[in-house]
Amino acid sequence: MIDHDRLFKELLSTFFLEFLDLFFPEVTSYIEPDSLAFLDKEVFTDVSSGEKHHADLVARLRFAGEESFFLVHVEAQARSERAFPARMFRYFARLYEKHGLPVYPVAVFSYAKPRRPEPDEHVVSFRDLDVLRFRFRTVQLNRMRWRDYIERENPVAAALMAKMQIEPSERPKVKTECLRLLATLKLDRARTKLISGFIDTYLNLSVEEEKLFEREIGRLAPQEKETVMEIVTSWMEKGLEKGREEGLERGREEGLERGRRSESALIVRLLRKRLGGLSENLEAEVLQLSMTDLENLGEALLDFTSEADLEIWLQSKK
Repeated sequence: MIDHDRLFKELLSTFFLEFLDLFFPEVTSYIEPDSLAFLDKEVFTDVSSGEKHHADLVARLRFAGEESFFLVHVEAQARSERAFPARMFRYFARLYEKHGLPVYPVAVFSYAKPRRPEPDEHVVSFRDLDVLRFRFRTVQLNRMRWRDYIERENPVAAALMAKMQIEPSERPKVKTECLRLLATLKLDRARTKLISGFIDTYLNLSVEEEKLFEREIGRLAPQEKETVMEIVTSWMEKGLEKGREEGLERGREEGLERGRRSESALIVRLLRKRLGGLSENLEAEVLQLSMTDLENLGEALLDFTSEADLEIWLQSKK
């Protein structure tokens, strides 16, 4: 299972200002970038159900040229929910009440379907009165064209193109463009790894798609191709390392099982010799024992005089 919340929170917290600049440039025009600070996890209790919920990401920023601050709340939503707008309002109300600061609410919808426009407001009204009209900004990735972002020199664009509106046949091309854009940014190793991992998670290609992906890489400019190949090579090395670890674990388990089978066969031979024979049913039970039970049986069988003694011992282990 993909941990969508963790992936998006890690991406957006690392590149928060770049995220705002990509989708809400008007906001970046009135903030003081050096003032960015993330608040500790904001946990809210649903009074009606008693369940606890937490806001994904809450940042505090100062207005440029002023001493006053405001909050930006970003909620990453991995599935469509009818009650989501009401939840966004509850988060807004509680953040506003707790901190006494204006709150700029943003929802990032990351699921593939449905593609219908998601609501961006929560309304409470009567026939004669609109009591509340709460609005929030939305980034609905499945309605965005990835081609509109391939020339945006922004690390968030390089990552989120992998979750935009993509036709199945375009997946190898999109993965190549994501990595090409990432190569042009010249980020440090840690941040490059973060974005490349995000891309590879959401554009995990099939064998046939990998062949098309390799052709697309071959069409890149030499410098871009070199950087992209370094990223792809790191994926391969990571996959090989994971494979080696899994192989060692399997080897350890297989070795233990071979040892258990060998021990059980030895115990069966000793029982046959001790008891002058052994029924098929009892032999089958002994062959299924764990290594610990086999070791214990190896000591106990010295006191056995008949199959009845073995049956009693086996029964005591059930």
